[in-house]
Amino acid sequence: MVDIEELKRRIGPSRRGIVHLLGEGIGRIPVRILRYVLASKLLGMTISPSAQLYRWREVRAGRNISIGDGSIIGLWATLDGREGIRIGRNVNLSSEVSLWTLQHDPQSPHFGVKGGPIEISDYAWISYRATILPGVSIGEGAVVAAGAIVAHDVDPYAIVGGIPARKIGERVRGLTYSWPDADAPAAWFI
Repeated sequence: MVDIEELKRRIGPSRRGIVHLLGEGIGRIPVRILRYVLASKLLGMTISPSAQLYRWREVRAGRNISIGDGSIIGLWATLDGREGIRIGRNVNLSSEVSLWTLQHDPQSPHFGVKGGPIEISDYAWISYRATILPGVSIGEGAVVAAGAIVAHDVDPYAIVGGIPARKIGERVRGLTYSWPDADAPAAWFI
């Protein structure tokens, strides 16, 4: 007699690994509309039709990721949706940005994990190679400078930078831009 629970326990890690590899493969497809369709249908990502997903490095748990109107996910981003990622409207994630919702707990004697969802509000800009750590909220219109590591919430319209990220300025309010700009559409192959 087959023990169904034991079978599920043994197959589970393989299934997660296959979905992980599928996500990496989809992220490398050189046709944007095809990536969009496959990310929605096969990975379960919730993506606005006006969002632009460039080729990505890694997507984990796509079913827990939502991307709002006009948002842009730059080249080679890493999106760890295991604890949930919500990206608002007109957000720009520049190239090689990493969003991590789960990590090892250095205080755990068993090297356990801890984490939390990431929320990035409307008009935020996460610049090149910035890293957002678990449980962080980025406020509306906030800017995270290139290379910053963000371990704490960022206030609306704050500009933060450094390791760990600290406030270094304030962004102008009243942002009104939206993407995609009909006069400058992104190339289909990016």
